[in-house]
Amino acid sequence: MQRLLQTNRERLRRGLKWLWAQEGTPGQRARGLAAGVFCGCFPFFGLQIVLSIGVASLARGNHLLAAAGTLVSNPITYVPLYWFNFVVGNRLLGPLAGADLDDVNRSNLWDQGWDVLQRLLLGSTLVGTLMALLLGLLAYLLFQRRPSVS
Repeated sequence: MQRLLQTNRERLRRGLKWLWAQEGTPGQRARGLAAGVFCGCFPFFGLQIVLSIGVASLARGNHLLAAAGTLVSNPITYVPLYWFNFVVGNRLLGPLAGADLDDVNRSNLWDQGWDVLQRLLLGSTLVGTLMALLLGLLAYLLFQRRPSVS
């Protein structure tokens, strides 16, 4: 168990060092990471990386950091992240007509599909924007404080 923890700690350290060594100005690197985090908040499985690279291109951000930023959604965080996004959208648009959140299940999901999707996408947009702004600003400050290792 000790060896497994040590191996994982070393992998994490190398991964963070790789991220830190990406090319570009602090602004480019932070914009790339923010683009990835924003796109990672959407439930577009299989398209998040492609979308994040497109958004990073528009924002003139680092493409590799954009792809890495999409990892905010992963098999461990899918359910809590998308449920939170749905709840945010549901609070803003109001409860589903004729149904409680507890009543949304596989059998009536297709009947309420657009209502559920609206709430999920609105919540994803708001949560993604906020997370991208906060993490992008934090990344910018960190990248500016300690320049790239390369």
